[in-house]
Amino acid sequence: MARFSLLILATVVSSGAAFSSQFLGSRGITTVQPKCENTLSMKIYDWKRRGADESALNDVENTIFTLDNLKPAPGSRKRKQRKGRGIAAGQGATCGFGMRGQKSRAGKPTRAGFEGGQQPLYRRLPKFVGRPMGPGHSYTKYNVIKLDELNNVAAGETVNFDSLFESGAITKSKLDIHKIVSGKDEFTAKDITVQAHAFTKSARAAIESNGGKCELLKPTTGEVIAA
Repeated sequence: MARFSLLILATVVSSGAAFSSQFLGSRGITTVQPKCENTLSMKIYDWKRRGADESALNDVENTIFTLDNLKPAPGSRKRKQRKGRGIAAGQGATCGFGMRGQKSRAGKPTRAGFEGGQQPLYRRLPKFVGRPMGPGHSYTKYNVIKLDELNNVAAGETVNFDSLFESGAITKSKLDIHKIVSGKDEFTAKDITVQAHAFTKSARAAIESNGGKCELLKPTTGEVIAA
């Protein structure tokens, strides 16, 4: 009978403790939080800087950065991985290259520019002979006016692209600068003044031999710059 009463008493005590912990909470329990001075969450590989006090460097307002106190950010410089120094390091034996295949052999497996057999980039791109911007590759493109188109101009008149276009001697042009060249037919106009942005040697000689005059025009404004 005494043993039964002790069992009942133990049950009552345990139920009372459970009741108090459920409704009273943990107000009376104090927990101690560990103090951590380092707020960095990344792994610092440099063991010399793990416990170092760098609070002065973090104070930007009172710190003058010079060549002797510059340091890389903690965790930015990782120690290089040593290969071929045993299987415990994780990169021993084959050093991560496997045991078979062309890429596991000694030396460079493929030449520079090789893309596995497909058409490489240096063969897909177009080719340029010589220097693309060198002599012979850049030139000024003119609208060509032939000398035989000036044969209907009267003596003593000044002729240019606009006057020829108004008279119907030539058609419209997509270019704004014009060049006088020799034509198939004979040049018969005399004592005329021709205005253009460029002249060939033969065209200038033909105009001046018939008593005419050649005037160069400025490409941007169209003003006469030389005779």
